[in-house]
Amino acid sequence: MSVTRSYLDFEKPVAELESKLEELKTMAARDGAVSISEEVGRLEAKAAAALSDIYAGLTPWQKTQVARHPQRPHFIDYCAGLISDFSPLAGDRAFGEDQAIVGGFGRFRGRPVCVLGQEKGSTTETRLRHNFGMAKPEGYRKAVRLMELADRFGLPVLAFVDTAGAFPGIEAEERGQAEAIARSTEACLALGVPNVAVVIGEGGSGGAIALATASRVLMLEHAIYGVISPEGAASILWRDQGRAADAATAMKITAQDLLRLGIIDGIVPEATGGAHRGREAAIAATGAAIEAALVEFQGLGPDEIRDRRAAKFLEIGRKL
Repeated sequence: MSVTRSYLDFEKPVAELESKLEELKTMAARDGAVSISEEVGRLEAKAAAALSDIYAGLTPWQKTQVARHPQRPHFIDYCAGLISDFSPLAGDRAFGEDQAIVGGFGRFRGRPVCVLGQEKGSTTETRLRHNFGMAKPEGYRKAVRLMELADRFGLPVLAFVDTAGAFPGIEAEERGQAEAIARSTEACLALGVPNVAVVIGEGGSGGAIALATASRVLMLEHAIYGVISPEGAASILWRDQGRAADAATAMKITAQDLLRLGIIDGIVPEATGGAHRGREAAIAATGAAIEAALVEFQGLGPDEIRDRRAAKFLEIGRKL
């Protein structure tokens, strides 16, 4: 069954062309005697060119919208496409289970690994179940538990980041949200095994850093990563959420800006039109980037892995 494509505001020219294409294809299917293949080919080429032109010059705010696209592949899609024999584990052994962070153990291209990721959900039901990817303290404490297990058994840690931020509710604060995020960040830094983090959509604030303090930090081409959402920054700086586009530009939250500043280590390419238009290609490219990152740490001992990770983050502070 085909899925209705969701278009962003700036994609309206493409939406109109693809709508005409669907009409022509429906007409051709209904009346096989009418040959419209030439017109279909012309429109397909025109739509592809329009899409390519739009995505060649996306603004930071437009990239933010692409990173939040409802049909963009989420953690469970990457896990299903890259991890075999995945066995999820639940609970923090202190309070309860938080499904905003999904984690467990499996095999990445035959190699046993620990896998963690924020899952936003793709339907109303799953979004509520996973709390839109916004973890509470027990989610980060579960992540710490799994990272410590991975370290004990010498398994690399793969983290997939996709969250607007940690859950800001009163109950999360009462249970020690800030401390849990800090402990998770500390656990990342203490790992004697390599960890690779990939920002697949939104990398929001401490909620992202808690999993993304990694030996190698990668971002998808149209993902974003920042200390606060553009809307939040606009509210603080100008008391006007309507200036979110200005905030997105000023904050340097795109993968291209962050690579230039030395905050991240690499960019994973997406299909023209975003990862939601080429899900399999995005997942495959992410797998290749992760494998290349892990190869860099082959043969290194725990102390050298920790030292390299620490040096990487200290260098960010020195350069900026």
